[in-house]
Amino acid sequence: MSSERIIRIMAGSFILLSLLLGASASPLYHSSYWLWFTTFVGFNLFQSGFTCFCPAEQILWKLGVKKAGAPVSCSN
Repeated sequence: MSSERIIRIMAGSFILLSLLLGASASPLYHSSYWLWFTTFVGFNLFQSGFTCFCPAEQILWKLGVKKAGAPVSCSN
């Protein structure tokens, strides 16, 4: 499994979990402050689309996860 696929799974899981914990209509509601975590993950996805820098991807590479094919606009 490539680092890009793992990042997508992690980001989606974090967003769903934080929405479950932060949305008042959820049966697992804990605090609306969890929505800040959703914002953080979304912002990181947004900025990595422009800068091609993702801290989680750097960590995965150091752990030996294979790299996905780099987009044409990103230079590694």
